[in-house]
Amino acid sequence: MSGSLHELDAVAMVAAYRSRALSPVEVVRDTLARIETWEPQLQATYALDAQAALRQAEASQARWLAGEPLGPLDGVPVTIKENIATAGIPTPLGTAATELAPAPRDAPPAARLRETGAVLLAKTTMPDYGMLSSGLSSFHPLTRNPWQLDCNPGGSSAGAAAAAAAGYGPLHLGTDIGGSIRLPAGWCGVFGFKPSLGRIPIHPPYAGRVAGPLTRNVADAALAMGPLSRPDLRDTMSLPWQEIAWQRLERDPKGLKIGLWLDAGFGLPLDAEVRAAVETAARLFEGAGAHVELMPSFVQRPMLEGMDDFWRTRSWIDISALDEARRARVLPFIVEWARGGAGLSGERVFKGYSQMAVLRDAAVAACAPFDIVLSPTAPVAAFDATLPCPTNDPTRPFEHIVYTLPFNMSEQPAASINCGWTGSGLPIGLQIIGARHDDLGVLQAARAWEQIRPTQRRWPEPPAA
Repeated sequence: MSGSLHELDAVAMVAAYRSRALSPVEVVRDTLARIETWEPQLQATYALDAQAALRQAEASQARWLAGEPLGPLDGVPVTIKENIATAGIPTPLGTAATELAPAPRDAPPAARLRETGAVLLAKTTMPDYGMLSSGLSSFHPLTRNPWQLDCNPGGSSAGAAAAAAAGYGPLHLGTDIGGSIRLPAGWCGVFGFKPSLGRIPIHPPYAGRVAGPLTRNVADAALAMGPLSRPDLRDTMSLPWQEIAWQRLERDPKGLKIGLWLDAGFGLPLDAEVRAAVETAARLFEGAGAHVELMPSFVQRPMLEGMDDFWRTRSWIDISALDEARRARVLPFIVEWARGGAGLSGERVFKGYSQMAVLRDAAVAACAPFDIVLSPTAPVAAFDATLPCPTNDPTRPFEHIVYTLPFNMSEQPAASINCGWTGSGLPIGLQIIGARHDDLGVLQAARAWEQIRPTQRRWPEPPAA
């Protein structure tokens, strides 16, 4: 098999291993070469270990030759976001304030990937404590968007999205508590899937926090969901395990009831190019036989301002407990944002925390009449690479996540997939939201969109030397 092996999707890669047309060693070598070419510009990886990756590839190759692969991802190159613990590698959480120590064991998502034989190439970058939609970090070098290097990849799964778009292999694992998979997926033009809360066991679990795949196509994400969703008792918020036909992706959109959510209610104004791309997607679904209806806004500012109170307080408790030298290493934007939680009354913080349930109820009720809901992933396209968020204002931190955050709180599955381009050539994300626990339905709708959307542009290439 000829061509650039790093560009193969995981489904084709595994088929080539099975037929012995390719070996994992060949693929990993080619992927490492791709990373070496791109990485000086992107800075998407952390703890890259080429020799360890090649040793894993050699072990996988031996298993395939013996006809004994460990699972459906054996030999597939993967990256894992650095806040997902991997045994023996420190977990800095994106901040220079962390005292580095090797993680004692794999977190559940990393364990599931190892068990299926995936080849761990590297960890990927994130901003301080995962609290930014940006590639800006006090610990990692600035991560950039491969489509335009002066633009932000988004975050907090910044390196994962940049790596997916740049061709660092087919599968990248991120996390999402307010849009941290979907926002960078939208701004980098890749597919990012935030499953239902608890579908993929994670540790430590937390309200709204999930792990999920970032890939170049829907089929690869579906392939990964099988092993990733296997149970792990460490996640006390996980769903009961279900036998789901993850790769049964073909579903005719004819007859689907689709809600179109364009009016977020507040936040950054919806950019005209973003609106036009999402409306075009809705019309194409209509042309395929779906019924599309505008969905009114259901988010109110007190919901997000209340959660902001709670999260600021939670973060300030952690940051203020650091000694002065370590606190000085935290990204100043994060410190300034968190300081807004200092001294808030218990009553105010409790009321803020309670807004999670208010937003959950509102989101579930708004989506109930529909099979799926379409919306922008973000109100704007990718912004300046050096900024912590589009507003660059710690007093307005949630203005750009109003489309994504509700579905973390409601525990609904949601994905971002590319639906168009700005005039300057930046990707535009379409968010697809499903009913609670209908993860397969979201993947099927995303696969339908892959089949009806216009031909996509070629993936970005490293700048000429």
